[in-house]
Amino acid sequence: MRLIWNAMSTAPLLQTQELRKTYSRMRGLFAGDAAGRFTAVDGVSFSVATGETFAVVGESGCGKTTLARMLLRLIEPDSGELRFAGADLLALHGAALRAQRRQMQMVFQDPFASLDPRMRVGEIVGEPLAIHQAEMGKTERQEHAAAMLQRVGLESDAMRRFPHEFSGGQRQRIGIARALILRPKLVVADEPVSALDVSVGAQVLLLLQELQREFGLTYIFISHALPVVAQVATRIAVMRAGKFVEVGAADQILRQPNDGYTRELLAAVPALPS
Repeated sequence: MRLIWNAMSTAPLLQTQELRKTYSRMRGLFAGDAAGRFTAVDGVSFSVATGETFAVVGESGCGKTTLARMLLRLIEPDSGELRFAGADLLALHGAALRAQRRQMQMVFQDPFASLDPRMRVGEIVGEPLAIHQAEMGKTERQEHAAAMLQRVGLESDAMRRFPHEFSGGQRQRIGIARALILRPKLVVADEPVSALDVSVGAQVLLLLQELQREFGLTYIFISHALPVVAQVATRIAVMRAGKFVEVGAADQILRQPNDGYTRELLAAVPALPS
């Protein structure tokens, strides 16, 4: 019997405290000079409860993607604290970090660039199992990959094909299948529909919501589009120049924002969905 998760737990799954990341503005003579650096993420603190969709919204270049990658330690923060499921994620290394990363996966913005064009789709989706569950045989791995591809709406013949043979929306479904094959607790979705047509993106958003209920997923949803996060978020953080300027329940942020920058973003949207 398939387990359906309906209620959101109040227990924090992920917590950050004063995360910070700086980069050099240029290479060469001034690369090591503090005056030649800029702050991409500037003292960001928040927590995410199990089962919720926490959206980070802001304009391009505000630090959203840098933050998303730091949460999974794809980028190392300069300073701050990061805890996942009670563990100090920044203190983990080697096998301990790999074990924790099984529970944290990412869906990337570009559904083509994130898929290896030389690999067949069955190999792409099954690759995390080969890495994290090496004891699993090839046949069993293929069975799991086929079942997950079917769950995201792709036919069984997708296993034998290459990424270039699929549309953008189908490629994003492949990326989602790869992210979920290990049954993670947390999925970080970095602009997952920004490269898709509106109607296709809406279908992908609906799929993500269905999968969240079915597998008990927690989402951190990165987007520049308020109409997109309005459809999925339980809470929203508005980010500007590396900082969170406002955090709150989705309805409060979208209907009665407190910060002037949030009001500017809302004013630029013709109409939010009811």
